[in-house]
Amino acid sequence: MVDALGPFRHPALFYSGDSEYLDGVVPFLLEGLDRGEPVAVAVPGRNLLLAEKALGPRSGEVRLIDLHQAGRNPGAILPTVLLAFAGEHAGPVRIVVEPIWRGRTAAEYPACVLHEALINTAFAGRAVAVLCPYDTALAPGVLADAGRTHPELWEPAGRSVSPHYDPDRVRADLTRPLESPAAAVEREFDVGQLATLRGFTEIWAARHGLRRPRRDDFALAIAELTTNSVLYGGGTGILRLWAEDEHVVAEVTDDGTITEPLAGRVPPPAATLGGRGLLLVNRLADLVRTYWVPGRTTTRVHFRC
Repeated sequence: MVDALGPFRHPALFYSGDSEYLDGVVPFLLEGLDRGEPVAVAVPGRNLLLAEKALGPRSGEVRLIDLHQAGRNPGAILPTVLLAFAGEHAGPVRIVVEPIWRGRTAAEYPACVLHEALINTAFAGRAVAVLCPYDTALAPGVLADAGRTHPELWEPAGRSVSPHYDPDRVRADLTRPLESPAAAVEREFDVGQLATLRGFTEIWAARHGLRRPRRDDFALAIAELTTNSVLYGGGTGILRLWAEDEHVVAEVTDDGTITEPLAGRVPPPAATLGGRGLLLVNRLADLVRTYWVPGRTTTRVHFRC
């Protein structure tokens, strides 16, 4: 049985095959239901069906979320799935969430790992339990990263404290700048170019196969990022655009420094002006990565054509 819910728990469940998956997930869910705790399952479609069937009549008491859809951008999982569900309830909640599955791309994977690290920051001290299943058929490096982002490891042989748990180090490792391709289209901008820049990006995206309404979302995301650069990033910035792997990609670089690790993941207080641009970008894009060093920030967004 699952131990009594502490202020915050974030175990990784290592499983091989359907039986081990259900043996780990279902007791965790049922115990929460028996305690009167709100329960959600946010996992890829096939595993969602497995869990729903195994829960039987009690599946109607559980929030079921297909993460193939809700979690296509790993940066959106915290605000739109985990924090949204936890925020609906005053007391303890428990959630099963599986952000990494076979089929995640090499570009998506670092964002998934960063998401797992940030769960610990977002829910520190709260009465929330987040169980993250990991298929042991994934690459060994994936399981090693799970040990770095989860304080507990649940395996068929038993449960243990992760000796390599270090989410702060993970965040540092995954926020280092990357190079953009030499063939990228580049535009410098300040406040005077914001209006024309949006039209330019729409035309460029259309030429590279992005159709409406996603083309409108792409232009809106870039408008939010470039406006942030003008307001908070030193007043100027550089926009780069390119196409790769059936996506159009844009990145915005400015002289700002992000000091809040949960920027773009946690909505600011209602009375706060601003601070919602990156949150909106995470909701719009198929993938968002942000890299920074002191005095320089780059945000990169991917939209599937």
